Amino acid sequence: MKSRTTGRRHTVIGVALTALMLFPVYWMLNVSLTPQRDMRKSPPGLFPLHPTFEGYRAVLNDQLPYLGTSLLIGLGTVALTLVLAAPAGYSLARLRPPGAGPLRLALLVAQMIPGIVMAMGFYGFFLDLGLIDSWWGLIVADSTISVPFGVMIFAAFMAGIPGELISAARIDGAGTWRIFRSVVLPVSRNAIVTVSLFAFLWAWSDFVFANTLDGGGGDMRPITLGIYHYIGNNNQEWNAIMATAVVASVPATVLLVLAQRYVAAGVTAGAVKD
Repeated sequence: MKSRTTGRRHTVIGVALTALMLFPVYWMLNVSLTPQRDMRKSPPGLFPLHPTFEGYRAVLNDQLPYLGTSLLIGLGTVALTLVLAAPAGYSLARLRPPGAGPLRLALLVAQMIPGIVMAMGFYGFFLDLGLIDSWWGLIVADSTISVPFGVMIFAAFMAGIPGELISAARIDGAGTWRIFRSVVLPVSRNAIVTVSLFAFLWAWSDFVFANTLDGGGGDMRPITLGIYHYIGNNNQEWNAIMATAVVASVPATVLLVLAQRYVAAGVTAGAVKD
């Protein structure tokens, strides 16, 4: 009886904490549906009694190009991250190249560098290369965050692949590249989904790189900059601002829901050793 009571208490506490953390999300949705005339009502309404979709119409009119740019940058970052991180992770896990230990340390250190420090370094470099105000420049910048993480995830996952599979492929005459492409990648689905998801979310939510590498004259701006400039230009239209935030949150939410079981398996890869 005591354990059952303790379990119920823990459940209630968990539900309360979850509701507390999700309340800003609910409030964002509530404000996005609130008419402009009710925005300054005191006390504010907990529910939109007269819901309106004016804010969402403004999103479709003003923010759709930014959403398309963010989608392009996110998918490009995923592609570049997988192309670089998967072979590097396989090399660290199976080929054991010289300097693998220092390289792992360098990857860890790279993830500790604040984004603003990297952004300031990128600005001068990208300015010389003409990458300011370009979506592919942002893909390169965002990949510098996701690639080190991806290499570590792939290395941990691929180290746990049974050696018998690779040995059998070698006996059949497969070379290193063929083993990686035909044996290792197909069984690394969880790691691929995990790395892809995090790479997309980082690129989708990036503001530091986008704002730093924006020269002010480009049209290819991500949704984070779209919201930022929208707040500056329309700081009274909070239903439209919150509607933009809701729409920008939908892709990330859908991806997290669909990929959660793959992510759980991917991030715990290598945690248990035989």
